[in-house]
Amino acid sequence: MKAVRSLQRIMALADKEWIQIRRDARSLILSLIAPALLVVLFGYALNMDVKHVSITIMDQDRTAFSRQMIEKFSHTEYLQIHGYAKTYKEIDKLLNSGEASLALVIPPDFTRRVKAGRKAKLQLLVDGSDSMSSTVAAGYVQAILMEFNLDVQMKGLNRAGISKLRLPLDVRSRVWYNEELQSKNLIIPGIIVIILAIISALITSLTISREWERGTMETLITTPVRPFEVMTGKLIPYLIIGTFDVVMTFLVGYFFFGIYLRGSFIELLLLSVLFLIGTSTLGILISSVTKVQVLSIQAAVVVTYLPSFILSGFVFPIQNMPMVIQAITYLIPAKYMITIIKGIVLKGTAASLLATQIVFMAVFAVVAVLIGIRKFRLTIND
Repeated sequence: MKAVRSLQRIMALADKEWIQIRRDARSLILSLIAPALLVVLFGYALNMDVKHVSITIMDQDRTAFSRQMIEKFSHTEYLQIHGYAKTYKEIDKLLNSGEASLALVIPPDFTRRVKAGRKAKLQLLVDGSDSMSSTVAAGYVQAILMEFNLDVQMKGLNRAGISKLRLPLDVRSRVWYNEELQSKNLIIPGIIVIILAIISALITSLTISREWERGTMETLITTPVRPFEVMTGKLIPYLIIGTFDVVMTFLVGYFFFGIYLRGSFIELLLLSVLFLIGTSTLGILISSVTKVQVLSIQAAVVVTYLPSFILSGFVFPIQNMPMVIQAITYLIPAKYMITIIKGIVLKGTAASLLATQIVFMAVFAVVAVLIGIRKFRLTIND
């Protein structure tokens, strides 16, 4: 009987909270539309594919053979030839101004040394101010030069009467789960997690802090409703909205970016709800501490956005961080959700294989709820 009455009180609180949300059109629009729009915005803006990198070439050899090698750089979308320099001073000007990110220097004796069977050295100058893009682009240059080098060797063997060369190793690579190595397949799932974390914490903290400002929360606390019922009743509407956002963001990922779900959508949805329990409760805790809308918004953004973006492994590999920072990442729920969402979406991984991440995320949710209940109980006692 007590359980039935408790459930009735929880549903009554949930209904009251839903009425409050519907009355605030701005918060409702923010919670229902903003996640999908942000996924579109960040999905197109954040592109880690390095393409069309400008490279300038200083050809001191100026032979048909050197021009044949340079021609190889014209047949790739990853590099774009940006003029031909005559001196190192011109190269310095192009790299310094940012007009070129790379410079390839071909020495005067290039053709003569190659045809004599001697080693010919090339110089590749890289703009290190953008180390990530330049390093990747330098890899593209080296790959093109290796292909040209192999082509020259094969032609030399053919002229020597060796029609076919059998190499001792034949390595054939095959990429799984992201066959075309497109960064969108990594970015979109991570963006969805971060946006859900921000929006869920932001909306709950904003709405409930408004109740603190208006004094309705104090009125609610004075009623014979238990802290657990208050917490649960307030969470239910936001979990429903969050579940809707999960569906909408994945539809955006599918129709706008071609992100296919390879695993179970039901498992993904259930685990997303578990994630939202933790982040939404975090928003309730923020509002109960600040009790002011402006401070709640600022705190929600700082607590969710920065840690989720920096310490979740979304952009920066966690294994490259100092040990102290790696230890802190265990407190970030987005870290586990990003691993889960990548596994289910990209690999089709079953939830049973993601047990470690699920346990950590569940622990975070339970601890957040318990702290929230204790906070309400202390408020009542005060």
